[in-house]
Amino acid sequence: MIGPADEYPVHQAPLPIALPATTDRNFYDRCYVNAHDSSGDIFVVMGLGHYPVLGVSDAFVLIHRGDDQTAVHLSGALIPDRLDQSVGAFRLDVVEPLRSVRLRLAETEGIALDATFTGSFDVVEEQRHILRAGSRTTLDAQRFAQVGTWTGALEIDGERIEFDPTSWVGTRDRSWGIRPIGEAEPAGRPADPPFEGMWWMYLPLAFDDFGLVMVIQEEPDGTRTLDDAVRIWADGRREQLRSPEIAVTYGATARVPESATVTTRSATGEDIHIEVTSLLATALHVGGGYGGDPDWNHGQWRGEGFTERVRYDVADPAVAGRIPFGVSDHVPSATWTEAGVTRRGVGMFEHACLGRHDPSGFSGWF
Repeated sequence: MIGPADEYPVHQAPLPIALPATTDRNFYDRCYVNAHDSSGDIFVVMGLGHYPVLGVSDAFVLIHRGDDQTAVHLSGALIPDRLDQSVGAFRLDVVEPLRSVRLRLAETEGIALDATFTGSFDVVEEQRHILRAGSRTTLDAQRFAQVGTWTGALEIDGERIEFDPTSWVGTRDRSWGIRPIGEAEPAGRPADPPFEGMWWMYLPLAFDDFGLVMVIQEEPDGTRTLDDAVRIWADGRREQLRSPEIAVTYGATARVPESATVTTRSATGEDIHIEVTSLLATALHVGGGYGGDPDWNHGQWRGEGFTERVRYDVADPAVAGRIPFGVSDHVPSATWTEAGVTRRGVGMFEHACLGRHDPSGFSGWF
């Protein structure tokens, strides 16, 4: 298991870098990246994950245009070399650590990609995220996030889409730790109290001279288990904003948000008012592998060299009925008003309201 990374003084345990310090089967190390041109016409979401205890690596590319959501899935055996971030035809290379990464997908069932993300601001280290179900730890993760721009191109069934850095933007994060992955585990004793739902808001945005990374999670009664909002300035300064108040406007037939209003204050006490409106919503659990996706589950062994392309019609009632039960990412229109000045921003608006949430007026899963 000794690999190239073991040449560097980066060890955190008396083990090769290829082996995590924990034997928890749910240990993971993965990245998430998205790209769009702020028009609401197209949203591209990509991810690459390593699951050392399960011996699996996988990746996905999800493209949403109109009512069509197309996914490419790739999976295979974990490569011991942690410096090689590739799965089959998909590859991620670090161009400049904490600043720029290049993602490539060799032509796979009509889809190909070669694009480079460059951060507009420094990465933001988020708060450690811990969740428990009864006595069991279900999530214990660390993450950093960044907003930036894209160069390169995407090809879909013979159509070439150029990523112009003056208009193509996106966000990325890398996280690692413990979260449910792979095949379903035996349930054991039911959680006490039972899981009644969660409310989640993730808002990484970029404005001319600063960026924002906001992460909020609430229990069904509105208690916050994660409450973090950081402004990152172009010169590298980090400013902790006061605990945000958030009002979400939902659509008439599903728990997919149409818009949200955020009010907070700067470290010096200035009122800040943020408005985000969804231009295009992409369900991460419809081909992206995130919680509740019945078709693609992160870390699940599919065999060596597994590749598939799957298309979804999000207007199909069978697909649309799944959307309220997972996390959706949105191409946003965003404004930031502070001290009488309004700025326009870009980035991503991610939200989920699952089950009961008293502050939103939802009493159960339906």
